[in-house]
Amino acid sequence: MKKIFLLLAIVAGLQFQSTAQEAKSDFGIRFQGFIKNDVFYNTRQTVSAREGHFMLWPAPRSLDARGEDVNAQHSFNILAIQSRLSGSITGPDAFGASTSGKIEGDFFAQANDNINLFRLRHAYLQLDSENTRLLLGQYWNPFFVPACYPATVSFNSGSPIQPFARNPQVRLTHTMGSFQVMAAAVGQRDYTSRGPAGATSQYLRNSGMPEFHLQAHVTSRRITAGAGLAHKRIVPRTETQTGLKTDRAVSGLSAIAFAKLRLPAITIKMEAVHGQNNPDVLNISGYAVSSIEAVTDYRSYTPRRNMSLWTDIHTNGERFQAGLFAGYTENLGTRESISDQEIIYGFGSNVARLYRLSPRVVYNSGRVRFGLEGEYTSATFGSDYDDHAIPVDTHTVENLRILISSYYFF
Repeated sequence: MKKIFLLLAIVAGLQFQSTAQEAKSDFGIRFQGFIKNDVFYNTRQTVSAREGHFMLWPAPRSLDARGEDVNAQHSFNILAIQSRLSGSITGPDAFGASTSGKIEGDFFAQANDNINLFRLRHAYLQLDSENTRLLLGQYWNPFFVPACYPATVSFNSGSPIQPFARNPQVRLTHTMGSFQVMAAAVGQRDYTSRGPAGATSQYLRNSGMPEFHLQAHVTSRRITAGAGLAHKRIVPRTETQTGLKTDRAVSGLSAIAFAKLRLPAITIKMEAVHGQNNPDVLNISGYAVSSIEAVTDYRSYTPRRNMSLWTDIHTNGERFQAGLFAGYTENLGTRESISDQEIIYGFGSNVARLYRLSPRVVYNSGRVRFGLEGEYTSATFGSDYDDHAIPVDTHTVENLRILISSYYFF
């Protein structure tokens, strides 16, 4: 509680200081954000983050000695950890460009162990010339497109179907009329690759290079559309189990295409993703060991591939909105055959396919918003793998989440 009061005092002091400075110079900071409270109920145990708040998929069957499914148990929770504070910063020109920035955090934390603690979401500097923008800092992964993402009430924004991550990066965007091209070099921090040491950024760091993105967007009065590619190379190990140095890597090439159509009454969004080794954006993906040398323990790897499709449709009323998210994702397996030891790393490795339907209604009054959403998710799991790491001997389970959210914007 003392930390929260201290944070509020600092914010109030910064607001006062920035207002005084703004009167004397070109510098200023404007604070905004929201208080959000979520009440949710699940018909089944789930695979999720932060005490069930960030729902991914229903938990697979787990049969006890009597053949009863342990995970066929409902649950509920009430949490306000998504509440957010953001500071938008403006300043004097530098290097012939206008400057701005943002620092933003919430109380979602990085793990269940530190839930309720303040964490960094965005922190970046922008330099804007006439047609070019340079962004330096932590921001959305380029595969999460702010101009076209699901407007769900749930904080998961359609994950694991919709890519979701924030990354440290260097991003350059150039605009030519309605056409825009973007290139980015991306690191990892809170959203990381998987491997022998668990989830960590060390695999990307040990490759000696960032993940590279290239995207093109076209925007008109009613339509926004775009496509992009990403290439990532990671080194899972620097030492074999026999004590030998190794730098063998696994690479992946991922692609995205999206479109948004805004009509007077409704907005329609859609996206397609084909990924290779992209569990760091919470997609069902990863890689597997394809071969092992018996004497040296040198290992070769092959990326696991995934495909996702989603659409989101909602009305455009200022006070009342109704919407529907629908999405599907599938594990397409590895590019090459995997080793007999079936060593597989990634996110959702036992998920063969998953689909979700999420109808919602949102009501706004002044600075207050209430949202009601039903989130039906069906997931198919395997108890074994074929030669390309696709789950087999499958079973399907479902979960229905009922979510009621309240917001107070400031």
